[in-house]
Amino acid sequence: MPRYVALLRGINVGRNKRLAMADLRRLLDGLGYTEVRTLLQSGNAVFTTAASEPEKLARQIEQAIEGELGLDVKCLVRTGDDLRAVIDGNPLGGMATDGAKLLALFLSETPDATLLTAHDPTQLAPTEIQLGDGVIYQWCPDGVLAAPPVSSFAEKHLKVTVTGRNWNTVTKLAALLTLPLTR
Repeated sequence: MPRYVALLRGINVGRNKRLAMADLRRLLDGLGYTEVRTLLQSGNAVFTTAASEPEKLARQIEQAIEGELGLDVKCLVRTGDDLRAVIDGNPLGGMATDGAKLLALFLSETPDATLLTAHDPTQLAPTEIQLGDGVIYQWCPDGVLAAPPVSSFAEKHLKVTVTGRNWNTVTKLAALLTLPLTR
């Protein structure tokens, strides 16, 4: 059966949208997903299901979180192949020396070409920001807080939902996808 990664946006940041990973695992189990594992406390889950449409899975997870936990949370779902393509397609690997400072900003959909032409996020820092398929790569050599706010820029101007993960998390999620999971 196919394996997927769920990336929840804005979970456990500050005091808002608190969600225990045990609750997330229970919720995903309740949806009929199997081999559910979470990573860190920031809304990353790996699971297996026979369903095959990531967008529908994302909506199902969002609706379950809203219905069962009362939280309005955006979710992006990627296949194992999608995540591997993000890793293999990283154009900043040669310059990025610290996985905590390299971000993969996952997009809910491909931005409209007209909006992308008018509001190209790479112009915020041309050598440190690159576009990929469904992702924006951002190298933050002076730290994430000192880097241009690409996520908010993309959401405002490109009209997409964005959720970012540092490279360390991306590679750990990829590793979880390839391991046999048992609880």
